Amino acid sequence: GDLYKLRPSTSSSASADTMSVTLRRLVLLSSVKRAHNSSPACLSSAVSRLSLSFSSVSSSSPSNPPESHTSPSRIRTRTPLESQFETWIQNLKPGFTNSDVVAALRAQSDPDLALDIFRWTAQQRGYKHNHEAYHAMIKQAITGKRNKFAETLIEEVVAGACEMSVPLYNSIIRFCCGRKFLFNRAFDVYNKMLRSDTSKPDLETYTLLLCSLLKRFNKLNVCYVYLHAVRSLTKQMKSSGVIPDTFVLNMIIKAYAKCLEVDEAIRVYREMALYGAEPNAYTYGYLTKGLCEKGRIEQGLGFYKEMRSKGMVPSGSCYMVLICSLAMERRLNEAVEVSYDMLANSLSPDMLTYNTVLAELCREGRGSEALELLEEWKKRDPVMGERNYRTLMDQVYFLNKG
Repeated sequence: GDLYKLRPSTSSSASADTMSVTLRRLVLLSSVKRAHNSSPACLSSAVSRLSLSFSSVSSSSPSNPPESHTSPSRIRTRTPLESQFETWIQNLKPGFTNSDVVAALRAQSDPDLALDIFRWTAQQRGYKHNHEAYHAMIKQAITGKRNKFAETLIEEVVAGACEMSVPLYNSIIRFCCGRKFLFNRAFDVYNKMLRSDTSKPDLETYTLLLCSLLKRFNKLNVCYVYLHAVRSLTKQMKSSGVIPDTFVLNMIIKAYAKCLEVDEAIRVYREMALYGAEPNAYTYGYLTKGLCEKGRIEQGLGFYKEMRSKGMVPSGSCYMVLICSLAMERRLNEAVEVSYDMLANSLSPDMLTYNTVLAELCREGRGSEALELLEEWKKRDPVMGERNYRTLMDQVYFLNKG
């Protein structure tokens, strides 16, 4: 019963507690709303104060120095070519001479560095390049395949940048003869040498020009165009007192023989003794080929026999021209003998030469001799081969049937 009496008081105290909790919640919510309405200004000022304090702390911190917007200036390093250039310039002491410059140019393995030294020294007061300096620089440019530099230097020399000298002009002619579009320039330099009193053309000059001309003797109609130049060079060489050697005389003989001017070629051959030049295998070969192509087989055969009597061996083309010429003149026994001599010297005729001899034998009704000759050629010529042998055999059978 006592417990039952106490229940109302317990419930009343619980309800009082509930009311107090509710009141506290209402007070708390109202305070939160007021704080929320006034928070932006307070927060912004706090954030601003916080950022200021952080920036001041970070600026005062020694571990984070401020970044500099200006990059440090970089020191440019010199290239190896510039360093070498400055070294050589320092070696050339004031008052340097042409011999000093020539020694500096010849010591360079880099043509660009040599050209820099050449141009720098030319700008110095009281100094001027001579023919030796230009010669050394042109050789450096040609060796280093700086052809444009070489052409520029050559134009300066021709224009009179330095005094003339035979070695310098010969090197220019050699360079121009080796380049197709500078062929005429080589003769301009040669004509300037002719007009000079101190630098006349020598044997090397004529050798270079004749070699360049003979390289163009490819076709018969072209040969006649350049034969006039060969004649002019020969006359000027004789008038200037230059004594030709065997090589130069052989080139002149070859030029005449190519143009079938065999009488002129024989005349030059007979003049060789006057110059103390001995004819060689090339001399006799040019004469033999020219005479055979001209139709003067007997004279060509005579030069061939003279050559063989001196122990000289003709070239393969000389052999084949003589064999074909003898065969077409129906001098077949001599043609066969020459072919045996050719094979004995380890030279093989071509198919045209074989066909010419065999065809002429068959036309004369000597088909059996042609077959025997073909068998003998096969034994002596290791280069003929089975295929060429069968081709020639078919040709002989075909001609015999006809």
